[in-house]
Amino acid sequence: MQIELFPLPPRDAPIGAIEAWAASTDRYPLMGVDEAGRGPLAGPVVAAAACLPAGPLPPELTALDDSKKLTAAVRDRLVPLIADYALAVGVGQADADEIDRINILQATRAAMRRAVTIARARLQRAPVALLVDGHLPLPGYDGEQWPLVKGDGRSFNIAAASVIAKVVRDNIMQVYDGRFPGYGFARHKGYGTKAHRAALARLGQSPVHRRSFKWSPPA
Repeated sequence: MQIELFPLPPRDAPIGAIEAWAASTDRYPLMGVDEAGRGPLAGPVVAAAACLPAGPLPPELTALDDSKKLTAAVRDRLVPLIADYALAVGVGQADADEIDRINILQATRAAMRRAVTIARARLQRAPVALLVDGHLPLPGYDGEQWPLVKGDGRSFNIAAASVIAKVVRDNIMQVYDGRFPGYGFARHKGYGTKAHRAALARLGQSPVHRRSFKWSPPA
């Protein structure tokens, strides 16, 4: 149980307390996994896995945090720095068709497993533990794992994964904006904004819309 792993509650501690605890107890390397894009009406769900070295972050990565707390410019700047610094990184995704076929929860888990598989192969060993953002473990993973509620704001490994997943997905939606003009994908990234729903009412669904997701035209 998490309470046994972390007797001093890292939920209320600064980001990185979990990594510091793990290093102090020789539990390294760790791998964080997170996703971007569970809620949008269009586009894929993208997951990333990241395994950072033990020890303090280098100065150029001190801004690393939950991707939602960072500006797009900061996220874009961090991604190549994370890629250079990390021991291993992996990215996986599930497209709109797969989401419709197996539902968003299962598609998110599939994307996470793909990301972890790639990162684990690049690491050439299993991490001591997989840090999973959220309250549920990742089904099908054969090693030790620690689900962490709001983990992207508590763990540098999960934060790195969250930044990569967000940037990769945003870039995909930028491409879709050119392929399917009129929806505004570059602005809202597929989320159900008023402008997006108005475009849907006017144009109908594109090939990258999630047909299983419910939406209503703006009033």
